[in-house]
Amino acid sequence: MSTSRTILATSAALLAALALSGCGTTATGSAPESAPESAPESSATEETADFNEADIMFAQMMIPHHRQAIEMSETLLAKDSASAETTNLAERIMAAQGPEIDQLNDMLESWGMEAMSDSDGMGGMDHSDGMMSEEDMTALEDATGEEAERLYLEQMIEHHEGAVEMAKPQIIDGQNADTIALAEDIIAAQEAEITEMKALLVGE
Repeated sequence: MSTSRTILATSAALLAALALSGCGTTATGSAPESAPESAPESSATEETADFNEADIMFAQMMIPHHRQAIEMSETLLAKDSASAETTNLAERIMAAQGPEIDQLNDMLESWGMEAMSDSDGMGGMDHSDGMMSEEDMTALEDATGEEAERLYLEQMIEHHEGAVEMAKPQIIDGQNADTIALAEDIIAAQEAEITEMKALLVGE
């Protein structure tokens, strides 16, 4: 009887040890399984970001680009010698691009960036963006009559073509839905105006 009790006691001890060992394995094994849970949260945060560098660059480049188009239009309208069709076009350009500047500045501020002043951004832009040089702007200012109208149309066609080329990458690379939608609107509106200006140049 003594031997049986010993065997039973030993078996019970072994079972208890195995049970404790099993609990330890479960506790130890559960820790690594919970660690990777933080990774998907980080990825989700990046994927749902409201803007990216492409959005910022688009806004900061398009604002001074629009401002120059408005300046060109103001210069032509001040001469009071353009045809009714070109005058109407210049007024429409100003009416469309002024609010877009405000919209782009509002976007920058919502992303924690400073709104751009009238003098910001011009230095980093050139003819590859459709921007006019100081000499171009002076030539438009000095021109009179039909020559002023012709020069305005030629310059604005080039200016619009630059804006379209600036907006196309935004649709592909941008992340902010509103900025992408604005880029699409700019392309549609300015391509239509390019067609209109080319017709005005040839007198159609």
